[in-house]
Amino acid sequence: MLPSRIFFDNFFDDLDSPKKQNSMMKCDIYETESEYHIEMDTPGFKKEDIKMELSNGYLTISAEKQSKSDDEDKKYIRRERVYAKEMRQFYVGDIDEEKVKAEFKDGMLLVSVPKESKEKESKKIINID
Repeated sequence: MLPSRIFFDNFFDDLDSPKKQNSMMKCDIYETESEYHIEMDTPGFKKEDIKMELSNGYLTISAEKQSKSDDEDKKYIRRERVYAKEMRQFYVGDIDEEKVKAEFKDGMLLVSVPKESKEKESKKIINID
């Protein structure tokens, strides 16, 4: 018999992303010339359940829902859909949060993040006094 996996758990498992594989909020990320695009599945969540925050170069997308207890007449044998919370975080750099666009459509969150504008290197002539 093989030992349990808990003996081999790594302290940095969260960085190793096995939990991300089980996440309901799976996403695809692609880029165009001027933007990065995130297409994220958000099954079971409504637009009101989703929050986006941009802080210190990280874009955090979280979703939380709680089932209402208005069905006291039901006698549940098993109840798994009472509460759900998911979160994903992406490093996007130092960008203007006003330029980030998001749209929620058919259970999918579509986010457009502008690429950092690279200032053209300019030369400045310095006069010597």
